[in-house]
Amino acid sequence: MNKIIALCLMASIGFTACNNNSAKEEALAKAAALKQVKDSLALDSFRRAEIAEKEQLEQEKLQAQEMENQAARNTSYSEPEQGSQYYEASESNTAPVAASTQKKGWSDAAKGTAIGAGAGAVMGALIDKDKRLRGAAIGAAIGGAGGYAIGRKKDRQSGRVQ
Repeated sequence: MNKIIALCLMASIGFTACNNNSAKEEALAKAAALKQVKDSLALDSFRRAEIAEKEQLEQEKLQAQEMENQAARNTSYSEPEQGSQYYEASESNTAPVAASTQKKGWSDAAKGTAIGAGAGAVMGALIDKDKRLRGAAIGAAIGGAGGYAIGRKKDRQSGRVQ
């Protein structure tokens, strides 16, 4: 009887030891796979950063060429002598002209109008519980006007609108 118990005990220890190795191997394999995924994601982000940097350099080159072309168009081909009566007039023509760049996206006035109208409509509907549509319309009008005024002020401060 003692031999049977000892044999069963040894068999259970043997099976447990074998199962722990396979569990450890699975855990190690999962960890290795996870590390490979993280490494590939890191490489992808580096590649994306390199591509973005190249695109930015190309964009800067194009802007520099455009500025040179514009400067070439604005320069005079015949330079008058300093004592000449036409010297002052041609000097004003050769002054560098700043490239007028329009800002893209929504202006602060448009953002303010949209946000103000939305917030005003919600507040108006909540305040006027009897006629919610009327309250929303009045709130949107008041909020939109207020948002436009604030946004227009920000546009003037940033130089977008003069």
